[in-house]
Order: sequence, then C-alpha cells, then structure tokens
Amino acid sequence: MPLPWLAALKVIPWGDVIEHAPSVLKAARKLMDRQPQTPPGQAGTPATQTPVSAVPSLGELKNALIAAQGQIDRQAQAQRELAETLAELAEQNARLVSAVEVLRVRTRVLVWGGAAMLLWLAVLTWKA
Repeated sequence: MPLPWLAALKVIPWGDVIEHAPSVLKAARKLMDRQPQTPPGQAGTPATQTPVSAVPSLGELKNALIAAQGQIDRQAQAQRELAETLAELAEQNARLVSAVEVLRVRTRVLVWGGAAMLLWLAVLTWKA
C-alpha cells in the first residue's frame, strides 16, 4: 500500500510546476517593485465630502483624519508585509522545484545504475 503523499507526488505535474516557477518568481518580484517605498505617516489621504446636514466640528474632523491616516498606514504596512511574504514564498518555491529536479535526476541515475548492476550480475551468474 503506497503512502498517500507518495501518490500525491506522482499526481503532481512536476513538469508544469518547474516550467511555471520562474514566471511566479518574476511576478512576485514585480509585485514587490510596485510597492511604494514611502515611510508610514507621509502617505496622502484623499479628500472626503461630508453631507451638509451632519457637519462635524473641526476637532472631530481632525480626530477622524488622524484615525483614517493610522488605518491607511496599517493597511499599507500589512500590504508590504504580504508582498514580502509572497516574494519569499515564490523564491522558496523556485528553490524547492530545483531541488526536486535534482532528486529526479539522481533517482533516474540510481535506477539505471541498479538495473545495469543487476544485468551485470545476471551475466556473471549465467556464465558460471
């Protein structure tokens, strides 16, 4: 009975994974490059319009603006962290794919070497 993860490894189209790994890495790097490099607290906020019937006081507007700026800064930081995580995952995926390819080549060499050794032993025992 084969192990489930071995069966899963056989089902995965490794050729497609290896083929698409560089494009995933490039896309992750492009995403990182598109992220703004402005420090938190200097990002501009868009002007908002309030209805005339509910005009808040200047202090309330200032507090709302400070709260909105803090929220924007937190969201920008979270977005930068997610983009960095995505780039790291893409790089890890690329390294994993290259390691799997090395293992596939080593396995093929081992199988062919084992088959050649068995054939050699069969020839030796047949002659004796």
